[in-house]
Amino acid sequence: MKIIATVPEMQRYSEALRNSGKKIAFVPTMGYFHDGHLNLMREARKQGDCVVISIYVNPTQFGPSEDLEKYPRNFERDSKLAEEVGVDVIFFPSNAEMYPDHYQTYVTVEEVTKNLCGLSRPVHFRGVATVCAKLFNMVKPHMAIFGKKDFQQLVTIKRMVSDLNMDLQIFGLPTTRETDGLAMSSRNVYLSPEERQSALCLSLSLKKAKESYDQGERDAGRILESITNYIKGIPFTRIDYIKICDTTTMQDVSSLEKESVLALAVFVGSTRLIDNYVFGEELNIE
Repeated sequence: MKIIATVPEMQRYSEALRNSGKKIAFVPTMGYFHDGHLNLMREARKQGDCVVISIYVNPTQFGPSEDLEKYPRNFERDSKLAEEVGVDVIFFPSNAEMYPDHYQTYVTVEEVTKNLCGLSRPVHFRGVATVCAKLFNMVKPHMAIFGKKDFQQLVTIKRMVSDLNMDLQIFGLPTTRETDGLAMSSRNVYLSPEERQSALCLSLSLKKAKESYDQGERDAGRILESITNYIKGIPFTRIDYIKICDTTTMQDVSSLEKESVLALAVFVGSTRLIDNYVFGEELNIE
């Protein structure tokens, strides 16, 4: 496995691969891997001739009061895990490499970022879109693979790639969960044992919503009211948002006639967790 730290070297390496007819599959990450990350890499291994991942904690997607400095990092551990699942290259740039002096260009994806996380984290998606656009130009992949846990992020990246005519495919993989249903997240390590138990309210809310949908409920307001009341009764929780949105526009819907996603962001203690369920899809939660 090769580790590349500079943009010119990454671009040269990728260009040589493309010229030799190799297909590059790319997984952008912020590191501190769990099995969800590794599943994305395993899928990349199936689809590409060369698997490139990036490890970069992107400062432009964190707000001033968010957890940039305490975001978990362990490059040695991540490198070992990546090598075990067949990664060929880790792109590991510094902040100076990504955002050199006098940097001033950002990518804004307009409408699909205004709701949900865009309301409480106003700079977040500008940072996500910018760093992904930069990474796509650096790694030059044929495809990039993301998890569906951050559904709004996936929609944003797909919109950007389509709008800017970027020459790559974007794939979304189902959320990887712990055995008890909690969505895997690098932030789960922040939870105390008691908070960890309360955090199950997110996945159990999705299960409740699916059961209502399967029984014929199509009124978004009734589903949201039921879930909101449930989560408010769980210790250590504070709701950021609970919404049901159109999966294309990410705008709120009142009725589940088109494809819709239930999206949750809940603070458990001081840790902000997200989860989602697209109505009509499978949901493997016991």
